[in-house]
Amino acid sequence: MHINDIFASHATTFSFEFFPPKSAQAAEALFQNIRELEPLKPSFVDVTYGAGGSTRELTHELVLRISRQTKLTTIPHLTCVCHSEAEIRQILESYAAADIGNILALGGDPPRDKPDHDRSRDAFRYAADLVRYVRQFKGSVPGFRGFGVGVAGFPEGHPATPNRLLEMDHLKAKVDAGADYICTQLFFDNHDFYDFRERCDLAGIKVPILAGIMPVTSTSGMKRMAELSAGSHFPAGLLKALARCGDDEEAVGRVGIHWATEQCRDLLDHQVRGIHFYTLNKSDATRRIYQSLGLRDSTAAR
Repeated sequence: MHINDIFASHATTFSFEFFPPKSAQAAEALFQNIRELEPLKPSFVDVTYGAGGSTRELTHELVLRISRQTKLTTIPHLTCVCHSEAEIRQILESYAAADIGNILALGGDPPRDKPDHDRSRDAFRYAADLVRYVRQFKGSVPGFRGFGVGVAGFPEGHPATPNRLLEMDHLKAKVDAGADYICTQLFFDNHDFYDFRERCDLAGIKVPILAGIMPVTSTSGMKRMAELSAGSHFPAGLLKALARCGDDEEAVGRVGIHWATEQCRDLLDHQVRGIHFYTLNKSDATRRIYQSLGLRDSTAAR
């Protein structure tokens, strides 16, 4: 289903993100978790793409498997880094042929094993260029209507763009290039999201903005989360609550899920257009948040 049709039929979207596993055993465990989340009827799910396309084939395989073996609408990530135009076209042709109708277009990071990668060799330097290309892509599949396109947003600021005014110009360029929606990086303080949403409005950005939520489920996971998000700040209230847990990882999980649940509750009270759960390929935390919020079917109007 095209993303614009999804927004038209959902007053509030609820979506899940997964990353491609690197072993057959992990793949089966992930698919079991996806099966457990499917009854929640998310508006869509998306699948990440490794730095420099390092998980290109794994992403493709997972996207196709979800599409074929579940009823879920699946949105693959696609990055600019380390790709020629021919490679991008081949990827898009493959997705169009599989009736995958949406792409999350990202600038992307160079892979760790190629820190000196020359970006001038890439077909597209910036996400806005990739968005424009994907929007104009028609492909050779009969009846293909074109891709819906999502882009990333950063409520706490993009780590590579300290100038927040320039950062908003870059986001506006992606929307002007044809992005249909914005999905934000994870955050733990809703005030950051509300400020970001207002600045988008002031900049003339009118597309739906989805709030990225990732519950803390372990101390090690929180440290990893801080590294992956490249600077997300953890509010003192959350840190104090986690500190009281000591070495009790089960208690850490309860605190993290409670915090994320209250974030979601507040976001819904403030008419958020959608909530995007970073699942870390697990189902338990997301299901518990759904249960606490009384969510059964994301197609229900609010």
